[in-house]
Amino acid sequence: MVSAGAAKADTSRVRRAPCIVLVGMMGAGKTTVGRELARRLHRRFVDSDHEICARTGVSVPVIFDVEGEAGFRRRESQVIDDLTQQTDLVLATGGGVVLAEENRTVLRERCTVIYLDVPPAVLWERTRHDRNRPLLQVEDPRGRIEALYRERDPLYRSVAHVVVPGGRGSAKSMLRKIEKALEHTCEN
Repeated sequence: MVSAGAAKADTSRVRRAPCIVLVGMMGAGKTTVGRELARRLHRRFVDSDHEICARTGVSVPVIFDVEGEAGFRRRESQVIDDLTQQTDLVLATGGGVVLAEENRTVLRERCTVIYLDVPPAVLWERTRHDRNRPLLQVEDPRGRIEALYRERDPLYRSVAHVVVPGGRGSAKSMLRKIEKALEHTCEN
């Protein structure tokens, strides 16, 4: 990975990659940023959590209730395997997608992966009132976000071709950072 001021980028594979994938913690802005990135790049947009819900006919919290996190992760891996074989796609993933080694391998080898790195304090502000996040339905949700970030940050970095730091800025601000990193990446 190469350092750039607003973002860090890896070799020039972005625009030729059949699939661009956004990874990061819940609340990082993957869906919001992904939709706009897809529009700008004239690609189709898919959110993997929404795809799982469409295939099962139930919400993520229901899957967690019925099958547990392990059941959800199995479904997620199947969706990731299917979607990353498609072309002209921008894919927003669930925050835990990197927990499975098979997902990390598939994402890294088949796609250009962009990590939206948002600090835990900002993630807490964005998610604290959301009751549809099963992993935050605990006694100390803020502490849970911090623990998940510590666990997942190295995994996101290991799979990412581009790391984009986020924060309190808007989705447009993050998109500008991504576009700048992609331009830099394509020049190499």
